[in-house]
Amino acid sequence: MSQPTDTFARGTGLLVIEVKNSNPNGDPDRESDPRHRPDGHGEISPVSFKRKVRDIVENKDGQAWRELVAQLSLDPAQFDILESRGRDRPSISGEIVAGTFTTKYWDARVFGNTFLEKEEAQLTDVQGTKRSPSDPEKKLLRNSIKAGVVQFGVGLSIAPIEIERSTMSNKQGVEVGKDRGLAPLAFRIVRHGVYAMPFFVNPNTAHKTGCTAKDIQLLLRVIPAAYDLNKSLVRPDVRMRHAWFVEHKHILGSCSDFALIEAMTPKRNGDPRTPSTCWEDYDVPTTLKDLAKKVGPLRDLVMESHELNEKSSSPSEGIADAAVRT
Repeated sequence: MSQPTDTFARGTGLLVIEVKNSNPNGDPDRESDPRHRPDGHGEISPVSFKRKVRDIVENKDGQAWRELVAQLSLDPAQFDILESRGRDRPSISGEIVAGTFTTKYWDARVFGNTFLEKEEAQLTDVQGTKRSPSDPEKKLLRNSIKAGVVQFGVGLSIAPIEIERSTMSNKQGVEVGKDRGLAPLAFRIVRHGVYAMPFFVNPNTAHKTGCTAKDIQLLLRVIPAAYDLNKSLVRPDVRMRHAWFVEHKHILGSCSDFALIEAMTPKRNGDPRTPSTCWEDYDVPTTLKDLAKKVGPLRDLVMESHELNEKSSSPSEGIADAAVRT
């Protein structure tokens, strides 16, 4: 396992996500209803959010990725995504054995690797030959399973959410012999909600996954754009209002993670048992107050991203300009 080339601090963060007429995370066990608990509070799973982060980095032909490469001086060959469709398991096993896995897969370095292997699994070696791994190689494959440096918690709405369900129609039928189509109650959205999702950066495991400061820098840069660059029919208006992040002054922690999270979490004005209707229904803290002296500066990654984008030397080409060029 290769060692990280530099170090970074332990960190605590909180994403404050506003949802308006959107489904931030569908529940397959409830016909894609927005995830929610029995008490009515909405949920966003860590897997759902990390998928959006991965998709931005995986889209190597996208304008956003090209801008990130320029801003952070990245080598695209070192930022592949392990959790992607169509992956070749024997080839990845071969990369683990050959020692090239760590430097290739960004999400494995940051989020960890749970690439479980069966005893009878095959690998593809550097010559392209499929074969069964030797006993030492089997041990190496088992030991490649590591917890990640960055862990996201469940995003939980601060107040209960109200779900609206509507039937969708299609002018052209999707079934044989039908000239029109209906999807009963297929459009399922949260009318309004504000979610808080904590995340934690633990450099103590970086030597196991090969995670570097640049890997974390890329993650912090992508977080504010996770929803903006992954809109969909049922997720048109999910806003990253704040992405708070602080660094600890000591690897063992200079302040309670949970005290920091509580200090950064918005509070529901009025009756906390009722769904909200707008952003103004919340009291949103912008300082850590007495906790500020125990940690590094309180950063808002959303604001930092906007400021950096304004200074970028590679502005987006306007639609009219592109039309003229083509």
